[in-house]
Amino acid sequence: MPLSMLSPGESGTIRKISGRDEVRAHLAELGFVVDAVVTVVSALGGNLILQVKDSRVALDQQMANRILISV
Repeated sequence: MPLSMLSPGESGTIRKISGRDEVRAHLAELGFVVDAVVTVVSALGGNLILQVKDSRVALDQQMANRILISV
């Protein structure tokens, strides 16, 4: 399921990242790689603040829909 479906406080493991090569490379630079655990810190107006590895990253809903996770 897409990362945008998680509620605040829920975690999931990244299974696939879709999109163009540039988009996938940008997300990888931010720490969004396959098998990484992501936790939703907060969600406001479709935008998500996520905990990935040791950092917090804000993504819009369109970008979060590109990241597929398993719970």
